[in-house]
Amino acid sequence: MLTLTDNATAIVTTLVSRQNDAPDAGLRIHSTEDPGADGARLAVLVTADPEPEDQVVEISGTRLFLDETAVSALDDKILDAGVDEEGSVSFAVLPQVA
Repeated sequence: MLTLTDNATAIVTTLVSRQNDAPDAGLRIHSTEDPGADGARLAVLVTADPEPEDQVVEISGTRLFLDETAVSALDDKILDAGVDEEGSVSFAVLPQVA
């Protein structure tokens, strides 16, 4: 199952709370159309509710909504995040260590 670093948890919680005041809002991770790419291409957005087919994952109060492709791609991964000097957020997917 997907896990988050402490840094990612804090950043996602901050992003969601700043962009959406719905009580059950979360970060949706979903697949994108990119026929030339190798592997899954994923995108994120803050949303008030998951799509009906999304898997909802709650980690330390942080809600993630994953579409089917994201569930498969991230099942055994760790999500990390960082913020650069301009305030842009970037995400990194890391392998889980046994």
